Amino acid sequence: MTNNSKILGILGGGQLGMMSAMAATKMGINTHIYCPEEGCPASLVTPHFTCAGYEDEQALKAFAEQVDVISYEFENIPLKTIEFLKTLKPVYPDSKLLEVSQNRLKEKEFLNSIDIPTAPWAPCYNADDISQTLENWNAKQCIIKTARFGYDGKGQIFHKDSSKALESWESLNTDEAVIEGVIDFDYEVSIIVARDIKGNIVAYPPVKNEHKNHILNKTFYPAALPKNLQVEATQMVGRIAEAVNLVGVLTLELFVTKDGTLIANEIAPRTHNSGHWTIDACKVSQFENHVRCVVGLPAGAPAPHSHAEMHNLIGNDVNNLSEYEAMDNTYIHLYGKTDVKPGRKMGHVTILKK
Repeated sequence: MTNNSKILGILGGGQLGMMSAMAATKMGINTHIYCPEEGCPASLVTPHFTCAGYEDEQALKAFAEQVDVISYEFENIPLKTIEFLKTLKPVYPDSKLLEVSQNRLKEKEFLNSIDIPTAPWAPCYNADDISQTLENWNAKQCIIKTARFGYDGKGQIFHKDSSKALESWESLNTDEAVIEGVIDFDYEVSIIVARDIKGNIVAYPPVKNEHKNHILNKTFYPAALPKNLQVEATQMVGRIAEAVNLVGVLTLELFVTKDGTLIANEIAPRTHNSGHWTIDACKVSQFENHVRCVVGLPAGAPAPHSHAEMHNLIGNDVNNLSEYEAMDNTYIHLYGKTDVKPGRKMGHVTILKK
């Protein structure tokens, strides 16, 4: 069986799965999407679709029997699901990366264990831990995040010493959290790496990210990051890829501090919103590279050919496309979501700049 005749199974049916399936189709690779939701974006672009829960072992077994290799498009797939599927077919990236990225406490421990700096942090299991940590740090404020299931600003709170610790703790509705020191950063960057089955690594150049209401709003390539920090960011993300024996794509989010150092924020064990610009501005997009790596093909050099801006279409932004439609070198990508909601990513636009 040749690589391009394989069927790639993808867990998750959101826009990341959709764009991965589209990249696979371009390469002559069929996909099979597994998702609990009918009408999800990825279901619109795949020849094979299973609608079932992630705990349904009978459906998972039937899915695995119809594919050659399995990947996933977001990090909240239950670890038990991945471990079950691994007994049936190869699953990439490996569950070690998923386990690390699903829990912010494990993520901080892992990053620090391979000499990647993070903000000061401490585990949190009750309100007293908040007050005690601030006292230990001689600090007046901190950020408290749930250990699991937080994204786009959800599952976190900014806590000041004058706030009531019990109220802050109870607002998170969790039994496990991480307390992070507040970083005086200048801006955020992210960097994406692809690593194939033979261990070859390629990294995309770092990009600068702007957020609005805690959601990624715009991404800029190039990032105007000093050369030494570009090299350091590339080394960091490569170190992570090697440490978890990555097969596929992962993303590292970083803060650039006021004094010009890099502090790791989070790992995403997958393709990433800040890499959408690569579809239109690179020879090999992040999605194509992810597909290439997990089906056993060599990672491809990104080879950016244009500067680019990526604008997310969030909520009602999707109803105001006329400005972009009138622009040259502009590419509109819609995700096929029917319900427009505040904070929901409905699509994105990439503007190429020579």
